[in-house]
Amino acid sequence: MEIIWGPERGPVEVADLPRHYPWPERDGAAYVRAMMVSTLDGAAAGADGLSGSITGDADGEVFVAVRRFADAVLVGGGTLKSEEYGPLRSTPEDAAAREAAGQAPAPVIAVVSGSLDLPLGEDGFTGSAQRPLVFTTADPDPERLAALRERCEVVQADGDTVEVSWVIDRLVERGLWRIVCEGGPTLLRDAAAQGRLDEADLTFSPLLVGTASTPETQLLTDPRSFRLEQVLAADDFLMTRYLRRDPA
Repeated sequence: MEIIWGPERGPVEVADLPRHYPWPERDGAAYVRAMMVSTLDGAAAGADGLSGSITGDADGEVFVAVRRFADAVLVGGGTLKSEEYGPLRSTPEDAAAREAAGQAPAPVIAVVSGSLDLPLGEDGFTGSAQRPLVFTTADPDPERLAALRERCEVVQADGDTVEVSWVIDRLVERGLWRIVCEGGPTLLRDAAAQGRLDEADLTFSPLLVGTASTPETQLLTDPRSFRLEQVLAADDFLMTRYLRRDPA
């Protein structure tokens, strides 16, 4: 893997990747970075409807590196279910480094779901090292709500929608300000629309697959502008970092 554009250039060892994806100090204010992948023809998913079919080993290494020292991994319930998220845990070395920095031993997975139709098996997200957070509406399905409360902390909004900005504020109240937003597309779109995305980490996959499996999202009436900060290259993939031009 090699940095071909950015403040530093040259070969990068996998173990050193987190240094090239730093979390800037924000005095406790949220810093939200989006993780996205796109094919050469703009698809966010392959024929199976999943992002995993258009990613590779290099992209996966960056994905893990960005998560390693996050406070929270924010994901929509549909994406968590379809992508079959497993437990979120840290290595003993990362857990020690996190605790030395005043963080929890592992990131918290934060799920946004109105339906609460989420997998509750031990090999899924509820087996994470930290008790998951689930953000939902004021009046979800009572049986699903009761089942989730046995395994997760459930936070309910006042109405029948869950605003991304409200979720981010609730995470910050818990001291979870280093936030990786992993989608799906609607969650990422809404975070951008509400002015809460500080960084977009976009992988360009060297594939042409068509866009029939890529969900459509509403256009932003006020497009957000980002500047290119860094480009890594490996195995014909390009892993880019874009920073918001008008940081909050």
